[in-house]
Amino acid sequence: MDGQELQEIAGASTADLPGADLEHRIGPDWDLYKVGGKVFMLMTEMPGHPVVILKADPDDAAALRERHKDITPGYHMDKRHWITVEGGGTVDEELVRELVTDSYRLVVRGLPRSEQPVDPQTFGRRA
Repeated sequence: MDGQELQEIAGASTADLPGADLEHRIGPDWDLYKVGGKVFMLMTEMPGHPVVILKADPDDAAALRERHKDITPGYHMDKRHWITVEGGGTVDEELVRELVTDSYRLVVRGLPRSEQPVDPQTFGRRA
């Protein structure tokens, strides 16, 4: 999948996430996806190619970077807690959707319980 397709899949994945909002506050080249006022996904273009930036558990982020050459530390973000996903041969649609949901769940978990649009422990988990 190329970078454009990556961003399309990631953006479409947010349609099923309760309370997810899209903002363009940083500038025209940045899309910010938030839940409860907190960012869980950013999309932009790094020099020459579109990318998706997602929150990730630090241990999961390290494992993902080891397994996928198209996943690197978060661009302009905390390198332990954020990852950058690029289009390429090691990332497929299922993984992108899973990473978006995981990022959303991590941010929801940090919200006050009264502001959580879903239960972060169960939302999006496979049975």
